[in-house]
Amino acid sequence: MIYSRCAILHQALLATLVFCVCVLTPGTLRAQPPGDKPPLSAETEACIACHESATPGIVADWRTSRHSAHTPESALLLPALERRVSAAKMPGELTGHTVGCYECHALRADKHADTFDHFGTMVHVVVTPADCQTCHPAEADQYSGSKKAHAHDNLVKNPVYSLLMETTLRQMNIEKGVLVPGKASENAKHETCLACHGTTVVVTGTKTVETDAGPIEIPDLVGWPNQGVGRINPDGSVGSCTACHPRHGFSIEVARKPETCGQCHLEPDVPGYNVYKESKHGNITDAKKERWTWDAVPWKLGQDFTAPSCATCHNALITAGGTVVAERTHNFGSRLYVRLFGLIYSHPQPISGKTHEILNADKMPLPVTFGGKPAASFLISPEEQATRKAGLKVICRNCHSTDWADKHFEKLDRTNIETDAMTATATKLLAGAWEKRIADGKNPFDEEIEQLWIKQWLFYANSVRSGSAMAGPDYAAFKHGWWDLTHNLQHMKELTGKRAGK
Repeated sequence: MIYSRCAILHQALLATLVFCVCVLTPGTLRAQPPGDKPPLSAETEACIACHESATPGIVADWRTSRHSAHTPESALLLPALERRVSAAKMPGELTGHTVGCYECHALRADKHADTFDHFGTMVHVVVTPADCQTCHPAEADQYSGSKKAHAHDNLVKNPVYSLLMETTLRQMNIEKGVLVPGKASENAKHETCLACHGTTVVVTGTKTVETDAGPIEIPDLVGWPNQGVGRINPDGSVGSCTACHPRHGFSIEVARKPETCGQCHLEPDVPGYNVYKESKHGNITDAKKERWTWDAVPWKLGQDFTAPSCATCHNALITAGGTVVAERTHNFGSRLYVRLFGLIYSHPQPISGKTHEILNADKMPLPVTFGGKPAASFLISPEEQATRKAGLKVICRNCHSTDWADKHFEKLDRTNIETDAMTATATKLLAGAWEKRIADGKNPFDEEIEQLWIKQWLFYANSVRSGSAMAGPDYAAFKHGWWDLTHNLQHMKELTGKRAGK
């Protein structure tokens, strides 16, 4: 143990020495390593000299990445469809070597509140979309317009959603034998809703931590660790690329596999992953995924894969027979014409990813009024809906007939109408309960009949719509589907009648 600690400390001192030598001769590169891999920057070599022992998992993961195997310039030389970077030109500090530890963790250091002196070099803890934008500007720009990028604010800045979160996570205490509601703890939010939506990462100062190399001074971060899609970062940017491309391999293969989406898109409220797994598409994928090429760019339908994953329909660059079927996008709602997950009804996709800015005719921050009127000025037009639906059908028709694709979307549209009608009935029952003072309505989420109403649209209607969209029949039937929609409505009706009778 003593020997190990001394060895690591020796490596840390060696790393510092290497770094000092390198900064005296900026731009110096070590000799070409064995094999075909390009050289590393001197600064990244210094990082690895220590971290290969201190955090070997991180280094090993990075060594599997394209970042470790290619220079940005070589990435720019690829044909347009094969290119994974969208920058027209790379800055000087990113030329001549691979993208390593230093290239990401020291980039734009002056913009990061979490930048600190680490063995003689200024690095920051949190790598953000604004950093990735240096090489991937188109991808970062697309993502910045998505609902995912603004997921934190869309939850926290929308008073309706925020109240739902607070009510769901509140702490209940017993006083004199009676349950008394308390306030939701920040930890409860961090561990639940904000784990996917993203926290606000704030630097509150510095702290000393003990490591195998001895004590070091690091930024003291609140809201960290977190990889939520709408995270508010210390440099002021929003989002987290690593929500889908996990560090430090940043694998496109991982991002394309359904399990990655399944980190957050789970039953009962957003059951996309569960529905997909029981669908025919999910069944084929599970059976054949070991034979598919998950990291090809472009992703060639019929050659690299033969059934869609989430990425196929939502964002990947797809070709078939040399023809582009769908362009790559990192705005995951930009291909979709209807939003299945709605509060309270399905509706056209929002124009902006900042859905907390929506205001409907009832002056509520919701895309549709309780009575079913859409906030049309905040939602895409019927013409745009038609264009997007046609684009989805193009993807479908590369495996299915025109009639199959057309009828699939006809079924989905009818399902949306029918589930919205079931939700409208539940909403009328709730409004009646408020009028009769069966519930007080001050907080629409804290009484029994109100919580049944929440289940109607948040769990059951969403499940039916997802089951229809992705052909997972049990999720449209007995698994949070029509059975629960009908049973829940009956429960609300009986509860309203019993309470009114009293």
